[in-house]
Amino acid sequence: MTNHMGKGQELYEKAKTLIPGGTMLLSKRPEMFLPDQWPAYFSKAKGCKIWDLDGKELLDMCIMGIGTNTLGYGNDEVDAAVMETVKSGNMSTLSCPEEVYLAEKLVEINPWADMVRFARSGGEANSIAIRIARAASGKDKVAICGYHGWHDWYLSANLNGGDDLSGHLLPGLNPNGVPKNLKNTVYPFHYNNYEELLSIVENNEIGVIKMEVVRNFGPEDNFLQKVRDLATAKNIVLIFDECTSGFRETFGGIYKKYGVEPDMAMYGKTIGNGYALTAIVGRKSVMEATQTTFISSTFWTERIGPTAALATLKVMERIKSWDIITATGKKMQAGWTTLADTHGLSITLAGIPALTTYSFNSQKALEYKTLVAQEMLKKGILASTNFYACTEHSDEMLETYFNALDEVFAKIAQCEKDILKVESLLEGPVCHSGFKRLN
Repeated sequence: MTNHMGKGQELYEKAKTLIPGGTMLLSKRPEMFLPDQWPAYFSKAKGCKIWDLDGKELLDMCIMGIGTNTLGYGNDEVDAAVMETVKSGNMSTLSCPEEVYLAEKLVEINPWADMVRFARSGGEANSIAIRIARAASGKDKVAICGYHGWHDWYLSANLNGGDDLSGHLLPGLNPNGVPKNLKNTVYPFHYNNYEELLSIVENNEIGVIKMEVVRNFGPEDNFLQKVRDLATAKNIVLIFDECTSGFRETFGGIYKKYGVEPDMAMYGKTIGNGYALTAIVGRKSVMEATQTTFISSTFWTERIGPTAALATLKVMERIKSWDIITATGKKMQAGWTTLADTHGLSITLAGIPALTTYSFNSQKALEYKTLVAQEMLKKGILASTNFYACTEHSDEMLETYFNALDEVFAKIAQCEKDILKVESLLEGPVCHSGFKRLN
């Protein structure tokens, strides 16, 4: 086994002794990509390029800050606005005016909504929304579809002894530390399965339906409208979690494509182009319930988040970033399909074009995914089996990527024909598929 351990992996070895789980975000854990070899840390990022701790330049054809940077890393216009805020002061005894301007802009983008609350991460925005919706409906129980963060309310779905959340993002999420009395407060349902949701609503006192509008595929058989009608008929608060999908296919929520309006929506990831800001927008009748409970945090008042979001929205609206990243994502999907056909490989595509993934239809899928990361890294490209598009991804970058991937797919095709053994090509352990405890 060759040892490719650079400064990044050396630091990550130390991190695992100091930080339980190694990283703050599971999706950035090196074991999810290429155990023992992934660069792990960056020293600089600009456009679509990342420099590791050894100063090596890498082309990011992977997940662009976990989907946060749709305008590329270090967008000049957004960064300039942030630098002005740094110069004039990020925090004070008084509130920043930008939060009012941003709230106004978000109500303009979501005309059905009247009021907005801000936070700094997606998980907390989801928790805030659930608290407000429960307060507004007067009922505790929640039906969910999709991934909504790490908080107790959500993870409690796994308290029934099963792994109910595995179909919503990751297998193996242990609800250890979540109070047992939260059991049977959250009920997952499957996307496009209206009968399942109907059964949950008819057999439980559901106060809130919370869902991602689209994840790997879109609605069938008028699914979203049926959910909306059910929520209205039963006096249930309908929440659309757009933390991931927002601003990727429209200027705002992906719900706009389907003409179905929620009672609340959350935005995250894309809204600040890498700076922390999440928003909960909603109808006044629901949002006013905030004042009957307690939702408050010091760092929700810092100024960089709303400043970055205002600048990001301005750039996105001007260049129609959602059209650009969707077109790039479609090119990526077409390229993967062509390469797979050329090499006689069977793959399955999933996700909206701007957040697209493919998987190998093979017993050795994880080994192949690891091989892709390993071989592409040697060519100076950060890659896995997913691609989150940004406006800085050029046709030249796609061409560089496909030329490199062509060689990897050729090796995988030989493995599928038993000419090569993938185990002998891998220079380290196989990547993880979900949540695992690190030793």
